[in-house]
Amino acid sequence: MSLKAGIIGMPNVGKSTLFNAITKKNILAANYPFATIDPNLGTVVVPDKRLETLEKMYMPLRCIPTQYEFTDIAGLVKGASNGEGLGNKFLSHIREVDAVIHVVRCFKDKDVIHVEGSVDPIRDIEIINSRLERITKKAQTGNDKLLLKEVDILNRCKDFLVQGKPLRDLDLSDEEKEFIKAFNFITLKPMIYLANVNEVDLVNGSNEYIDKVKEYALNEGIKVIPMCAQIESELVELPDDEKKVFLNELGIEESGLDKLIKTTYDILGLSTFFTVGSDEVRAWTFKKGMKAPECAGIIHTDFQKGFIKAEVMSYEDLIKYGNELKVKEAGKARLEGKDYIMQDGDICLFRFNV
Repeated sequence: MSLKAGIIGMPNVGKSTLFNAITKKNILAANYPFATIDPNLGTVVVPDKRLETLEKMYMPLRCIPTQYEFTDIAGLVKGASNGEGLGNKFLSHIREVDAVIHVVRCFKDKDVIHVEGSVDPIRDIEIINSRLERITKKAQTGNDKLLLKEVDILNRCKDFLVQGKPLRDLDLSDEEKEFIKAFNFITLKPMIYLANVNEVDLVNGSNEYIDKVKEYALNEGIKVIPMCAQIESELVELPDDEKKVFLNELGIEESGLDKLIKTTYDILGLSTFFTVGSDEVRAWTFKKGMKAPECAGIIHTDFQKGFIKAEVMSYEDLIKYGNELKVKEAGKARLEGKDYIMQDGDICLFRFNV
């Protein structure tokens, strides 16, 4: 299952510096608006200590982590709806992502310009959100012949948007979300505010700008992650052991990128199952609530079509008992059928016949 997150924000807030860091790519990161004109794509490995442990246990020929795709989307400025900046490109690109990472500038730097003339993270957030809400309302004005239930849901969405609220805050059942899925509403997408700070404020844990963003995000039920894009860009150049030393010296337990990935997994309702063996140990991403045949289909469509059973043991049991044989002797290995709901950390072998 692929995952794509779009990195958005005002120009010069640190989006491209962050993207350079997390993808280890050398894209243009210039001190002027629209250095990033077309969306840049890059993938990063999702860190998972469980996978590292499984690799040591099985010593496979290859170990494949699950991956995470980022899109760096061109900066948006006030007046985009009137043709200023790159508003149309911004909106078309953001529709393609599963989650939105909204980078907000929470630092002062006289050498880095700000298109609005000053640092004000709340103003920046509102410029982005107001544009998202306007385009979302316009998407509802077609003459599609919808079922009565769909019309009712859309009217609820309209009423909610008129109040200036994002659809992610509207109480919709999974069934209702499916009804409006085709509309691809932007404000229905889960969002994270990434507060880009300098090194001093990252170590201190706060500054006046971060506090404002956290207060604003609290009202929207959105999580805030403080991160120093400059530090992240330095970390990617270091080997793993030196990264740990660097973070320890700063008094930081984990990198901002690791926090970002974990938080994105959380807001998207994602989990991980594993397949293991001497040839390959691999992590797979699935949506919480998916059943065994659906997860088998993530590996290959034939696995889902011809699904018979899934041999399952939990990662925790494998670590507790030491190996597969002892897990079976303890009665902790299971045969699960088509109705089994996969759990995070399940280690699976799928039986199928096509």
